[in-house]
Amino acid sequence: MSPQEQHHHGEGPGDGTLAVRAGLPDPVKYEPTLPGPVFAAHFHLPGEPTGPYTYGRDENPTWTHLERAVGTLEAPGETGIETVVFASGMAAISAVLLSQLSAGDAVVLPTDGYQALPLLHDQLRAYGIEVRTAPTGGDAQLDVLDGAKLLWIETPSNPGLDVCDIRRLVGAAHAAGALVAVDNTLATPLGQRPLELGADFSVASDTKGMTGHGDVLLGHVSCRDPRRAAEVRRWRKIVGAIPGPMEAWLAHRSLATLQLRIDRQCATALELARVLADHPDVIGLRHPGLPDDPSHEVAARQMRRFGSVISFELADRARAERFLDELRLVDDATSFGGVRSSAERRGRWGGDAVAEGFIRFSVGAEDPADLIADVLRALDAARKAG
Repeated sequence: MSPQEQHHHGEGPGDGTLAVRAGLPDPVKYEPTLPGPVFAAHFHLPGEPTGPYTYGRDENPTWTHLERAVGTLEAPGETGIETVVFASGMAAISAVLLSQLSAGDAVVLPTDGYQALPLLHDQLRAYGIEVRTAPTGGDAQLDVLDGAKLLWIETPSNPGLDVCDIRRLVGAAHAAGALVAVDNTLATPLGQRPLELGADFSVASDTKGMTGHGDVLLGHVSCRDPRRAAEVRRWRKIVGAIPGPMEAWLAHRSLATLQLRIDRQCATALELARVLADHPDVIGLRHPGLPDDPSHEVAARQMRRFGSVISFELADRARAERFLDELRLVDDATSFGGVRSSAERRGRWGGDAVAEGFIRFSVGAEDPADLIADVLRALDAARKAG
């Protein structure tokens, strides 16, 4: 059985059912299935503040529905999973790191992770925290784990798409007394479930595949340990990194189509990757779903779907920019996981260790034949123009 087919073993609801029903309240006659966003800075609060909703920076009913929904997707069938939603993915990442680490602690981060992580390196060091780094591939972070308080994993890595063995790293980290957080943005819970693989925190920028429409900034942290969840939630309260109720409601609404979107995008991404593997202009193609990809063996053991992102190189910066200019069905944009395909020359930002002609390509929900034809035509046009 392929990872793409493992989403429904016959035990419990399938991914589509989970996505459609997750986080919905019990039905009430004449009320909507998914209640609308609650816009409230404060709530009626006579007497002692013992109820769930007191002030708008602490809790909101719209967040509650979304947090329950995300927790259901992160670990279906389990009770006690706690999720905390944030105003962005970086807010979620920062909340884990800064709520768990103190002066004198050491943290292990990937050298090839999300571009904004180096900004956090500087801030963590300013707080007296030792920052160690190693690549994702080959489980290299194990080599610098000794004595660390927290191991931060990003797999598949963005934008290089390397994969590490989550179970192996979690086992080693826990044996050494370290916590483990996994940035699961690229995979989403339908592609990979870090909590089921033993991680303490599953973190994501829900701006990407989870919401999938490029119209919401959002992030979340999910964990089993209520103490850890309380620490993350306290950090959210302190810094005020809260999502607006409209964003939370839009995110919850978007989850209903998560399985439909992800299945289409992952299937098309693999089909496009197979086509690009035979193209003479494409160098260094990476996609975990390709059988000859360096990450495939590990990815096939822990991923349920291989993701919608492909990376590859063209000859140089000029060729890459011509290729992007020629695309008609693909937005030149710096995000991924959306229903509209997007791509960019990643080196334009200067923060990733990639070649000038490196392309990160996020496959959307367009008809596969149309998208592949557009890519091949753009590659041909870029070559002829050069």
